Amino acid sequence: MARPKSPCISVCRFDGRTGWCVGCGRTLPECKDWKTDTPFRLSRIERDLPRRLKALSQRGIAVGEDAEVEA
Repeated sequence: MARPKSPCISVCRFDGRTGWCVGCGRTLPECKDWKTDTPFRLSRIERDLPRRLKALSQRGIAVGEDAEVEA
């Protein structure tokens, strides 16, 4: 299984309630471990990121490219 490319978009601000990055949706530990985690675990995380970003957006938090503008 190929290693997924990092979803980081260089926004790197974390929501205090969930711990998710408003740029990519990962937690700080997931960001730190991205280069050493197994490809299987990375794909599981990657599949969950759209749900996380949608949940943040539904709370009125700017996410993804929109979060970059708000910085």
